[in-house]
Amino acid sequence: MAIVAALAREKLLMTARSLPAAPQVLSELGELLQDVNTGLDEISDLLKRDAALAARIIRISNSSAMGGGSRIGAIEEAVNRVGFSEVYRLVGLATTSRLADRDLNYYRIEAEPLRHHMMHCALAAEKLAERCGLDARAAYTAGLMRSLGMMVLDRAARERIPLSEAYDHRKIEGYAAWEGSIFGICNTEVSALILAEWKFPTEMISMVRDHYLLRDADYTNTLACLLNVANWITMQGRLGLTGEPCYLTLTEKKLQTLGLGEEDVREVAGQVEQAFARIKDQI
Repeated sequence: MAIVAALAREKLLMTARSLPAAPQVLSELGELLQDVNTGLDEISDLLKRDAALAARIIRISNSSAMGGGSRIGAIEEAVNRVGFSEVYRLVGLATTSRLADRDLNYYRIEAEPLRHHMMHCALAAEKLAERCGLDARAAYTAGLMRSLGMMVLDRAARERIPLSEAYDHRKIEGYAAWEGSIFGICNTEVSALILAEWKFPTEMISMVRDHYLLRDADYTNTLACLLNVANWITMQGRLGLTGEPCYLTLTEKKLQTLGLGEEDVREVAGQVEQAFARIKDQI
């Protein structure tokens, strides 16, 4: 029986509202970028809605990783420097820093490793999607956002349970089992609930919700399999989370769903390592 009575939807959403608004900006940016008529002013006005996010974007755009050059001080200049094709990735990078700004004490995950995990998983999902001919931007976003549920449950736990009940992989194999015993709900379900509230696309919501592949039916969700394998790549890069290895075995069934071989996945893993190394210092 759960130590905490099953958390109500409104309680979870209320806790989610204490998170930075950056993910919602990312969602709206994705919609804007789908419209070929979107201009610089529209994108800049959206990013200005979150002053801390805009400031972070300006700092990143001034870094050597983004080409450096003359210093800029306005979000319009930052967007113009990196271009529309890269601004989404740049906002994703800034979103990671804004979201994972504190340790997840009940998951025993420190903030910096969490940020690295999120970005690595986003890059892995993006590269896998490119290899599979799927929506790379949506995959990148799902990889970035899939940890939202953990952030919300960790914040909720601070108000309700003693730290002695924190996750311990030596006692319980897998976050889902621990979360079920404590909260009566899995972090992937919470992530999906939040993404739905923030009006992310339906396909992305189910991708995040089902990516632990806990049911046989989940294997028919190609995007969920993709996110699962992306997380496996991140685990191979030594940036995995301690409560997830039991969900991430690289199986023939997953590969068949994606239409890939193990050599394809390992080649993608190499590409991800290179991409991650280029931006690691900015996370």
